[in-house]
Amino acid sequence: MAGKKVYTEISEIIDKSHTALVVWDVQNMLVERIFNKDEFMSNLNKLIDSARKTGIAIFYTKITPLPERFESKARLAAMKNFGQPGTNKGMLDLVVQPASGEIVISKNTASLFIGTNFELMARNAGIETIVFTGIATEIGIESSAREAANRGFYSVVAKQAVSSSEKEAHLRSLENMKKVVILAGVDEILNAWTNK
Repeated sequence: MAGKKVYTEISEIIDKSHTALVVWDVQNMLVERIFNKDEFMSNLNKLIDSARKTGIAIFYTKITPLPERFESKARLAAMKNFGQPGTNKGMLDLVVQPASGEIVISKNTASLFIGTNFELMARNAGIETIVFTGIATEIGIESSAREAANRGFYSVVAKQAVSSSEKEAHLRSLENMKKVVILAGVDEILNAWTNK
């Protein structure tokens, strides 16, 4: 198409040669609040294990609040309404430990792209597809998956490896995203990665 190789099949879209796995905010404070913890963690670990075995780049994001003095008024108000990340530093620790060579991105917003070097690293590595996993579906996953698509990446959300503290919000978000990004089942992704 227009002299470009356009991927249309899921096996092409998530081919290991140009795909990254994003593990979004899988931190103690969030994992403890989700509605489907056991199922979520099982599916997430399957994807991480498969990505590691096939050499797919893995990026972990981590909520890293700014000092209050340097935080925006709007975000301070949101934290007051929805609860701050907590003063116990352990609550911000990642539940899954990155392996050597896997990247941890500290971020201050619900965007993978604002204030981070993710896009620069992804473009430098020839990454064309981002597979999103993590918490929360209706917040950082949806905003980042949409933005990834707007920036020209193939944007894939692993349906059974994203979650939220509110099941209804999670389901609404998946429904909202299906017209903009690709929603793929965990087994579908695993089959594409292992059958190459």
